Amino acid sequence: MQMPDRRMFFQINWGLVLTTVLLFAVGMVNLYSASGSRIEGGFVLSPFYQRQFVWGLIGLGVMVTCMLIDYRRIERLAVPCYVVVLFLLLLVPIVGKTVYGAKRWIDLGVMNLQPSELAKFAVLMMGAKALCRDGEALGWKRLGQVLSIGIIPFLFIAKQPDLGSGLTVLVLLGGMVLFHGVKWRVLRVCLLVIPLLMPLGWFVLHDYQQERILTFLDPTRDPRGAGYHIIQSQIAIGSGEMFGKGFLAGTQSQLRFLPEKHTDFAIAVLGEEWGFAGCMALVTLFCLFLMAMYSTVRDAKDRFGSTLAAGIFFYFFWQILVNIGMVVGLMPVVGMPLPFISYGGTALVVNCALVGIVLSISMRRFVFKS
Repeated sequence: MQMPDRRMFFQINWGLVLTTVLLFAVGMVNLYSASGSRIEGGFVLSPFYQRQFVWGLIGLGVMVTCMLIDYRRIERLAVPCYVVVLFLLLLVPIVGKTVYGAKRWIDLGVMNLQPSELAKFAVLMMGAKALCRDGEALGWKRLGQVLSIGIIPFLFIAKQPDLGSGLTVLVLLGGMVLFHGVKWRVLRVCLLVIPLLMPLGWFVLHDYQQERILTFLDPTRDPRGAGYHIIQSQIAIGSGEMFGKGFLAGTQSQLRFLPEKHTDFAIAVLGEEWGFAGCMALVTLFCLFLMAMYSTVRDAKDRFGSTLAAGIFFYFFWQILVNIGMVVGLMPVVGMPLPFISYGGTALVVNCALVGIVLSISMRRFVFKS
């Protein structure tokens, strides 16, 4: 790996670096609390926060490595990476590990690999490679070719089932398409047809996914079953009031009323302990994180870099929006973690890699191909 010119280090997006580190720090503190449970004998900690810290160190190394590599080399790696990820997605139904009725992980002995997280990375690279060929707005043929890049892994991921990750793949690719541009006649038809076809999606959902939507509309219809997650989450956040109950002083989380408190509902733990003020501080930090990333999208000097950075922006924006929305009851519950806050090794490393790519684009925004 060739080291970049030292002058490039002055062009690093330090705002993105700082907000990423702060988000990980907040996530570690929150995960430490979410790993704890109060029992009759005292306070017991699960090793989640320790594992996450190790994954964070690995993610830091991956982020620095991706930053040092010229992002334009990613274009050459897009096809091989995409093929490998499709192969891994094919392996999941055969050798995958089943957890809570879903087969999403491949057990490698020392770790569990989640190919759906790698699929997001692969689709980003392939989407940017396909869209950077020319600057013309997409017609029907080119739009179909680009969307097929995301639809194929989406079908594999939805089969696991993991609708949240599958939708993330489609949304980030759709964001890249809109950023690139679509011919007006194509966009007009899509805006008309897609809302009409959306109700048909109800019939392809699994029973538990249909139940989640019905529970979103009325959580009290099954308070001990499908509605339990969102009811306990709302109780936890609401009981935090303005400034929270204090660190490690939550009741819903520490007494195990709140399920999945270290993964999808991690922000509910933060809301209970730090209150509305703590939640708003985290949302503000996420906004600064996205604004720093958008500055790289705006300043990138080639089509591949700007399209790739835009896809990464939509990737983070979508996950932040959906996770916070479902925890407070504004969206149906889907299995989608909150970046840098929720527990998950593969997701954390992928997030760090994506931030590293954006930093690579930022460093080289004044460098041109010969």
